[in-house]
Amino acid sequence: MPEAIAPAQPRTAVSNDALDQIFRQARTHNGWLPKPVPTELLRQIYEIATLGPTSANTTPARFVFLTTGEAKERLRPALAPGNVEKTMAAPVTVIIAWDTEFYEKLPKLFPHADARPWFLGKPAFIEETGFRNGSLEGAYFILAARALGLDCGPMSGFDQAKVNAEFFPDGKWKANFLCNLGYGDATKLFPRSPRLPFEEACLVL
Repeated sequence: MPEAIAPAQPRTAVSNDALDQIFRQARTHNGWLPKPVPTELLRQIYEIATLGPTSANTTPARFVFLTTGEAKERLRPALAPGNVEKTMAAPVTVIIAWDTEFYEKLPKLFPHADARPWFLGKPAFIEETGFRNGSLEGAYFILAARALGLDCGPMSGFDQAKVNAEFFPDGKWKANFLCNLGYGDATKLFPRSPRLPFEEACLVL
């Protein structure tokens, strides 16, 4: 007999403390405390982030964790000047990439349909799906890291071609963005930049 599935319980809003930690008081950090991030915590972040939705469960994002000085030095030539110091100081820098052959894993990830042919021979569709959903997963990763008590410093200031050549020479993975990770130094925060109000950014139809 299959195991009975318990009925879903009504959802309730998370606490204000949780919203503060993940959104309201969370900041993009530029300075870091000299406190290491254990590999097991990186694993937990990934395992939580990967539960977020992607189209057809494609989950194309791939994560490369740079945790040593040697690994960071490989990244240094690709960094914009303003991003070098904070990246070298961060306990971890994550290359958030996406797999251009993500569809090869669809028989495992989407077993209830033959989804692989949806992408074969369609480079534009592969690019659109991989980049969009890989970006979603990168955002889930940031939220998961914050939820587990870490600070994040996502950034786009780098030479993508240099990162791809250094870390993904076979061309199968492509860098999307970088994210420094650790315990932020609040004394080095910039003032929070403005956000658009609801009336300027939203339509209710």
